[in-house]
Amino acid sequence: MFFNRGVGSIPAGAGDGILSRVTSSITESPIVYQGRRAASDAAFVAKKLLKSTGRAAWIAGTTFLILVVPLIIEMDRDAQLSEFEMQQASLLGSGPAPPAGTK
Repeated sequence: MFFNRGVGSIPAGAGDGILSRVTSSITESPIVYQGRRAASDAAFVAKKLLKSTGRAAWIAGTTFLILVVPLIIEMDRDAQLSEFEMQQASLLGSGPAPPAGTK
């Protein structure tokens, strides 16, 4: 079949050949290849970075739980004990006990 486009007529399937040739020449160009390679490399680096960041977060979190949380609990326990001693001293009528380490 022919399409009537004014001055001349073009066979129906001829436009598809040009479009496919242009598309293939664009997709096979070195610039597109380099762009795809750069995107692939960037994705690889991002994946490695996320993986190492996750490992670092795991190490930091477990270290915090093992070392810092018991210290916080002990400090809270000491604060409660000193507050309890001050309450007892005020109930018994004597002044607050002098801080430890003074003569």
